[in-house]
Amino acid sequence: MKPSAIALAAVALAGSAVTAQAAIQCRDGAQLVSGSYIITPYCQDKLLAQVARQYGSRVSFAEIRDNPNTKRHVCRLVGRDIRVYENCQTVNPNGRRGF
Repeated sequence: MKPSAIALAAVALAGSAVTAQAAIQCRDGAQLVSGSYIITPYCQDKLLAQVARQYGSRVSFAEIRDNPNTKRHVCRLVGRDIRVYENCQTVNPNGRRGF
């Protein structure tokens, strides 16, 4: 095997280890960023999918992220749950509307 092929294989192996650690980490709708948790739409949608599955819905996280109407329908089902109430306010506003 050529030395350049070995070097290329080593770089590819090292690169795959880095991508495994680069996954977004969510906890209760908040994303880990620089050692602190902040609320992000990505993690809020992930939490919405988890809560919807607890209520018996068969919706996936990808469906909620890819289709705003799916998110709207899921929010109609579980939108009053305190864990996802604020996230669902963006798609199903309640109460008085401004002029």
